[in-house]
Amino acid sequence: MKFLLALIVSLYFVACSNSESFTPPVDETAVLPIVDTTEDSTQEIEGMLRLSGDKVMLGTNDKSFKANERPAMKVSLDYDFYMDIHEVTCGEYASIAKKAELKTFGKCENDSLPLTDITYYDAILFANAKSKLEERDTVYTYRSAIFDDEKHCTNLEGFAFHADVEGYRLPTEAEWVYATTLAWDTKNSWNSSNSEYKLHPVCSKDFNSAGFCDMAGNAMEWVNDWLGLFRDTTVSNYVGAPDGGDMGERIVKGGGYNSSVAELNPYSRGDVYTVTSSTRAEYVGFRLALGAIPNALWMSNDGRSTASIVTPIANSETVKNFTKSYNTKLAFRNDVSGKINYIDYCDGTLSVTELSNDINAYHPEISPDGEWVVFSTGYEGISGTSSVYVQSLDSEIPSEPIKLNVKSAAIPRWRVLGNGDTVIVYVNDAGNNKDEATFKSNSTWQVKFANGKFGTPQKIFDGAYHGGISEDQSLAVSGARILRARVAKKDIVWYDSAQACNVSLSQDGTKRTAFLDFAGKPGKEFVGESYTTHERIFIADSNGKLIQSIKAPSGYTFDHTEWASDGDKSVIIATLTNSNGAHTKIAIVNPEDSSTTEIVGSEELWHPNLWIKKVQKIIPSTEDSAEVDTTFHLDPDSAGVYYTSGGDTYANQWRYKMEMLWNYRDSATLAVLGSSHTYFGINPLFFDKSIFAVNLAVSANTLAGTYFFFNNYVHIHMNKLKVIVISVDIDIWYTSGYPFFETTFKSFPGYVYDINHNFWKDGYPNGLAELTYNSPGTLKGQKLRTTRGFSGKNASSWGEPKVKLDSNWKEEKSSHYYKNFEMLKDIAKKCYEKNIILIGVITPQNPRYKETGAFGFHGLLRSETPALIQEIDNISKTYPNFILMDENKMGNHDYTDDMAFDTDHLSALGAEKLTHRLDSLIKTLDINFTE
Repeated sequence: MKFLLALIVSLYFVACSNSESFTPPVDETAVLPIVDTTEDSTQEIEGMLRLSGDKVMLGTNDKSFKANERPAMKVSLDYDFYMDIHEVTCGEYASIAKKAELKTFGKCENDSLPLTDITYYDAILFANAKSKLEERDTVYTYRSAIFDDEKHCTNLEGFAFHADVEGYRLPTEAEWVYATTLAWDTKNSWNSSNSEYKLHPVCSKDFNSAGFCDMAGNAMEWVNDWLGLFRDTTVSNYVGAPDGGDMGERIVKGGGYNSSVAELNPYSRGDVYTVTSSTRAEYVGFRLALGAIPNALWMSNDGRSTASIVTPIANSETVKNFTKSYNTKLAFRNDVSGKINYIDYCDGTLSVTELSNDINAYHPEISPDGEWVVFSTGYEGISGTSSVYVQSLDSEIPSEPIKLNVKSAAIPRWRVLGNGDTVIVYVNDAGNNKDEATFKSNSTWQVKFANGKFGTPQKIFDGAYHGGISEDQSLAVSGARILRARVAKKDIVWYDSAQACNVSLSQDGTKRTAFLDFAGKPGKEFVGESYTTHERIFIADSNGKLIQSIKAPSGYTFDHTEWASDGDKSVIIATLTNSNGAHTKIAIVNPEDSSTTEIVGSEELWHPNLWIKKVQKIIPSTEDSAEVDTTFHLDPDSAGVYYTSGGDTYANQWRYKMEMLWNYRDSATLAVLGSSHTYFGINPLFFDKSIFAVNLAVSANTLAGTYFFFNNYVHIHMNKLKVIVISVDIDIWYTSGYPFFETTFKSFPGYVYDINHNFWKDGYPNGLAELTYNSPGTLKGQKLRTTRGFSGKNASSWGEPKVKLDSNWKEEKSSHYYKNFEMLKDIAKKCYEKNIILIGVITPQNPRYKETGAFGFHGLLRSETPALIQEIDNISKTYPNFILMDENKMGNHDYTDDMAFDTDHLSALGAEKLTHRLDSLIKTLDINFTE
């Protein structure tokens, strides 16, 4: 009753206060939205408030905020929507879950608490379930769901957000800020000063003047958007970035019960660590919105807005089922933008990248090494002048397109000649090939491309054979009205001169030709039934004889068919055209079973090209000389696959640390282990050249995670180690577990494979390092290769001494603390037995923690800490190989603001200083690193 009365009062206040203004904490230029709760508005929805669109300001111009929270960007919302008064509670979730058969997870202390410790995908599934129960359309679609051992959803393959659907969803960042800036109220919030570092029932603090509860504090909240950069501009109906970039980052808003009042603001977009769709925290929950977003706009980091985004429907694992390789890339024309887009399926984030140029591009094809893409300005069936360009696919180093300087060139294709030269084959005109004289007046050419430069073009033969040339050059095909073939230097016409197009010659030695037709007589006779134009893909053998036909899925026809091959096995890549003539899907067509699998969706997609890394062909021995192969062979579907689509940032870091472990198992003489303190704080490249160091630390790691990694991998396989450096994060010793190596890692086949083979304790299996190197990862993770695992951070300052946990935690969690102590002691013991020096490092934190009662970011009573540090130092009395290096010195250190990234992490400059000090210490130990 008390809650209901408060709600009625707050709604009355809102109805009478629409004209009240609000001054944001920093920017005073924000335009305020209006909440419409008048009787003549649309229907009321229980537990939600209706808001009418206006303008709102996202971000701030205050330079003290993070780069991705600046500059201030105006957003205009021209629609109405509803938003929950408070976060979704445990009771609400349980009620819906029971009716909709949703997964249920850990119990709350009471039903009025916000539901937290859930992934973005958990919130999405709840929103869809609620829509279905109310017989609404679902805003989110997906192909399949993956859950961890605790029943949390960690990935939705083919996930897509449909902004124009009227259903329950997460609020966009713009909507969330729009609502909260009506009455931003930190005084009535649960924060670190009053929360006792725990959740409280929703609305147990007063409603704000707009009628909402807990927008600031209590539970931090998921919003709908991918994280992208702001621009000093105005965007209508902004719904975030098209994707989450190379780490798939999401946005959380509002701060939590563990945030200080100073940290609570409408501009903050993240958390302490990277936020992705699969991460979760005990202080992050969500509230729902309801309503369609008309004419939604996404804005990429380069400032380009689009109303149409490209959605990967299939993940890396699904694509690999067809290509047999994670080393697969897809290039295609986004016909809405007129630009070439591509997806790297070895990049687990499945980010769609658009080439940055102003060229209206068609017919892309990726180079044999996967590093370049060639395309033309002309396309099949259209005569006239066309140009060919090559552009790098390295998104980290933007490049200008390189133009082939000839009068006209169209529909380029790559080839590798017998002498090893890589060439591009093209035709001088790609027009209608029905007239023989016109066709033969045109010609097919090739030009060498090496080191980013074109060679001298050479004419191969007359006739515009743009459908491909066989590996031995004995067959070439073309189709831009009829199916022409050049067989043993003779020009002939196949398919009884019936109309054909989209001709493609396989590059797997079979010389099969795939093409589409116009429901002609030869096709009908072959399949034995009538069909519509482009409804079937036909495949002919090397003599032009039809050998197979594949029917399009119901409601679609095919277009833009192309073979894709690893040199041995082949599939067909094609677009699917709906009944309105729109090419809305790209699909893989498998000739082995005639199946069609959608992999990408958007408004209008053309000219897909699927690149698959070539395999080494093995010539089998003769029957007489063949011997039974008893060699153990690693399973490429499992071995080394330590990361898959949907994995979070920590899984990605571990994937690259596993790669380095296997690559450097016989060469590394120093390994850095631990958490983000050493991950950001120790640079292997700054040790003396006699030391081969590798950084195997990972963000958000605990000593329990390091202990698992040390016991099952480092201790067994890194046999050249002389020194191990480990972070001693005593303020994180409130937990003696590590979720990743307790449950999460079992989601990745590489770890399960290692477990099933006893972590290879009987010996390293040949080829594991190579398989790991070629397994899925991310572009961001690949950067760790050049630094041997170190991630440098730009200098900022120590800032405010933030404390995220109650400093008295050791009182309740003493057993956890001493489990960590015993794990560290056991690592010292095992290193002692192998004659390895173990250096425990307490890295510097904000010197202003001296002004608080806390040791550091995660609390721990400052008054108790010196005795605890001494206790750790005393490990050396039992194991003299252990050295404690305290660089924090209870805040009395000499690491200045420019050496800090944030309140408890070093910048790259600070890492350089710490590494040099470690190096100096090691030099006093008289270790022979060359033995």
